Amino acid sequence: MSNKPLNSDAKTAVVTGAGSGIGRAVALALTGAGWSVALAGRRPEPLAETAELAGEKARVITFPADVSRPEDVTALFSSVREWAGRVDLLFNNAGTFGPRSVPVEDLSYDDWRTVVEVNLTGAFLCAQAAYRQMKEQDPQGGRIINNGSISAHAPRPRSVAYTATKHAITGLTKSLSLDGRPYRIACGQIDIGNAATEMTERMQRGTLQANGELAVEPVMAADDVARTVLHMAELPLEANVQFATVLATTMPYVGRG
Repeated sequence: MSNKPLNSDAKTAVVTGAGSGIGRAVALALTGAGWSVALAGRRPEPLAETAELAGEKARVITFPADVSRPEDVTALFSSVREWAGRVDLLFNNAGTFGPRSVPVEDLSYDDWRTVVEVNLTGAFLCAQAAYRQMKEQDPQGGRIINNGSISAHAPRPRSVAYTATKHAITGLTKSLSLDGRPYRIACGQIDIGNAATEMTERMQRGTLQANGELAVEPVMAADDVARTVLHMAELPLEANVQFATVLATTMPYVGRG
């Protein structure tokens, strides 16, 4: 765990999956804008790398946690409360695609369960913990931004577990938005298509399309996504980006299939 001195005027964010990809890009955008950021993820080493990239002046804490484990989530938010006193933002980002290109009939129960536990149960557990803190803190309120996916709108071939969980994230976002209204808790969702991360490396080598062919797909920089999340995060709680879609301009999404 790494601690930096807190500025009492800084807002505090929790970013899950902060050790790489979109999570790292968003964490760096937030610290660059003066936020105090709790970096959460399963592996300590990548979290430490993100903290180092944030720079000596950044206010960060690293906390290894598996979001699918209730005890880890409880410990994470308890530590953040002790460190910063409040939570102003949760970027619910941790996720896994699961096994690649497995037909529905061959997907194992264990693989299905792993994807559901990380993508859906993990997002719920973190949102629940953030919601409780935001409801109780003074001043009351905060914001939750869920990382959905283009797959929350249209599936890729052989992605039933990932697609099902990302459709479910949309329901989670809507329910949190409604239930959070009395407590000044805003919830939005960002649906991302083909940001250049470890998860999308295969796009540049060729990936299965709906017509059965393999095709190379364009990608965009993760920093372009991070700027959008930062905009959503810094709105006053009286305003909310309910859903935002950010994608590589020419990826096969509009008209997919």
